[in-house]
Amino acid sequence: MGNADTKLNFRKAVVQLTSKTQVIDASDDIFWDQFWSENVTNVQDIFTLIPAPEIRVLREEAPSNLATLCYKAVEKLVKAVDSSCRTQREHQIVLNCCRLLTRLLPYIFEDPDWKGFFWSSLPGKDDEESLPLAHSLLNALCDLLFCPDFTVAANRKSGPDKADELQSIDSCEYIWEAGVGFAYSPPRYPILDSNRTELLKLLLTCFSETMYNPPMDLSITPNRWIEHLTSSENRHALPMFTSLLNTVCAYDPVGYGVPYNHLLFTDSLEPLVDVALQILIVTLDHDTTGGIPMEEGAVGDNLFINYLSRIHRDEDFQFVLKGITRLLNNPLMQTYLPNSTKKVHFHQELLVFFWKMCDYNKKFLYYVLKSSDVLEVLVPILYHLNDSRADQSRVGLMHIGVFILLLLSGERNFGVRLNKPYTATVPMDIPVFTGTHADLLVTVFHKIITTGHQRLQPLFDCLLTILVNVSPYLKTLSMVASTKLLHLLEAFSTPWFLFSAPTNHHLVFFLLEIFNNIIQYQFDGNSNLVYTIIRKRQVFHALANLPSDCNTIAKSLSKRQRRHMPASTSNENVSETAMEGSHPAQPAEPGTLKASLLETPGIENMTEKESAHPLSPSVSIDINKLITNRSERESKTEDIAEESMNATKNSVVPKGGIRVAEQASNNNINNVNQWVPSSDWVYQWKSKLPLQTIMRLLQVLVPQVEKICIDKGLTDESEILKFLQHGTLVGLLPVPHPILIRRYQANPGTTAWFRTYMWGVIYLRNVEPPIWYDTDVKLFEIQRV
Repeated sequence: MGNADTKLNFRKAVVQLTSKTQVIDASDDIFWDQFWSENVTNVQDIFTLIPAPEIRVLREEAPSNLATLCYKAVEKLVKAVDSSCRTQREHQIVLNCCRLLTRLLPYIFEDPDWKGFFWSSLPGKDDEESLPLAHSLLNALCDLLFCPDFTVAANRKSGPDKADELQSIDSCEYIWEAGVGFAYSPPRYPILDSNRTELLKLLLTCFSETMYNPPMDLSITPNRWIEHLTSSENRHALPMFTSLLNTVCAYDPVGYGVPYNHLLFTDSLEPLVDVALQILIVTLDHDTTGGIPMEEGAVGDNLFINYLSRIHRDEDFQFVLKGITRLLNNPLMQTYLPNSTKKVHFHQELLVFFWKMCDYNKKFLYYVLKSSDVLEVLVPILYHLNDSRADQSRVGLMHIGVFILLLLSGERNFGVRLNKPYTATVPMDIPVFTGTHADLLVTVFHKIITTGHQRLQPLFDCLLTILVNVSPYLKTLSMVASTKLLHLLEAFSTPWFLFSAPTNHHLVFFLLEIFNNIIQYQFDGNSNLVYTIIRKRQVFHALANLPSDCNTIAKSLSKRQRRHMPASTSNENVSETAMEGSHPAQPAEPGTLKASLLETPGIENMTEKESAHPLSPSVSIDINKLITNRSERESKTEDIAEESMNATKNSVVPKGGIRVAEQASNNNINNVNQWVPSSDWVYQWKSKLPLQTIMRLLQVLVPQVEKICIDKGLTDESEILKFLQHGTLVGLLPVPHPILIRRYQANPGTTAWFRTYMWGVIYLRNVEPPIWYDTDVKLFEIQRV
């Protein structure tokens, strides 16, 4: 019963606080102490006992009480540091102050009138010692994160009487976990994990001020909370960064692999890893240099980014990569006993972290690509892409997966690694095939394009760019993958699709470039693809003879009512059984919450063309003549917030067809409605289609294959494949074109997209307690599917 009484007292204190008439004296300690005394023992109680409407009433009607409550709570934390926070009672007070501030801060951030509150100093201090309230809070939190017996295990070298003063402690001796830059693995105590988690939740809440502003340029308006924590003013910056990084990368959710152990014991570590990873990506995202590359050896303002970029030892890279791949592959693990192993849910944050790591530390990127380890990143990404393709609430996950593959595909080694044979360990609803990781990539991309929901259409360019980048290195494609690539060409080259938007023909250019790269550079091992090209030769002839007169254009567009691409006829010779144990991709449950996203830049703004032959500088100029200039492209990105109605309308697609978004999406309604394809326009790009290599191949091989079929009465494709395997086109094809790689280039659009996406994920994943739920965020909108 006593517990109910103390909650009642707490509730009375809250009610008293919000009564409009009464300004409560700051020196009335008996009153204020009720908020952090032992009355309340968990964060859920605080969220229940202080409902959101009352915090808003407090802010509007009794602002001085809210101000006093906040600065009193910060003052308590500062005093706990001064006394080195050694007693059980002090621990409880610190935790309750943290819970209280976690509850209140979002409501302070949502009101512009309170913007300056934490940046003024405590009342009654002299100017010399007047730190802004925010700095006092952050400094106290950082000290408390390395507090012996509270958040770290005490080094028992000194007796209790000689215990270190918290303010002078060397936190480098108390790093939380072995790994980068620290070899000693301290003993684990669940209570320490849980205390760290509560302090870090408050830290994350401080950083979340970003959510209450529209997207902004950090070099002009930085987040002052993150700026202070990652600057040299924070004496714990290095041990803190190392603790967060090592805690995440050392985490093994399965542990000794005892089945169902996660149901028997609560894992105190997962919530800690969760919030540590979120703090890590939020701090690493805070790059105030405005994307200007730093000189070698220069130290930027953000020490976390600086430390991350300076990791260089192979064993450190191995530790980080092993951690990332272990955790990325964890949700995919198959066991014979259903639900017997623990599955983690922070794959989206892990992908953001992997992206940041590759972005800021090029040596890490090259390390990842040096061995087949990169495939341990590729397979989970493809799994998530395939699994999320029908789910509107996971558009962001689709984008980040594709962005990472685009970044990797800019490096030759990635293409080479894809030739490793693929053994299916993860059931995916894709056709069964025998082949390499390249076949897996092609098959999943085909599935996304043909059966994903229409909001993914802006990603088609990106998906095909990835395939173009890797194509010169693909030694042998399976029959399944070859058929899929030709089906895409067949679908994208139908006249009505080519004529229905100003940039659709770019997709055909990308596909032809893929075929040309493989024929010119990897002809020998690719008899499946060559055979499929011969079988589907009418597609190339139709493209070469695409009519460009006004009548035909008008006639093709009148068929637009069908709005779906022709169902594939390419499936005749390939069995389409999906993998055993796989489930079809499901749309989001109605009512699922999702955060809106910014538009992504067009592929021409995300990539820069580079020759893969560094010795021939004139290359890129010739290539540009071959490929239509992509800069005139209108942004095809649909307005994410306003277009969900069309999605349900067009959600039924014939098998093998390709869903295409209504071109008149709200944000470019004018461009497209005024745009009418003309004969000149068609002729302009049609004359640049790079068909020479394929036409020459058909000219040489088709008569030979036909002759064999007639002479030997062959109807069996395996004989034809055998002939093609031993054939050669040496000296018969045009001079090989130079290989052109489109490398990802950092750009403001993608940076802003990442920031919005990351905070949207953090908002939606923090439900226990629901820190930001129903507050007035400005960075994105929360919508229901």
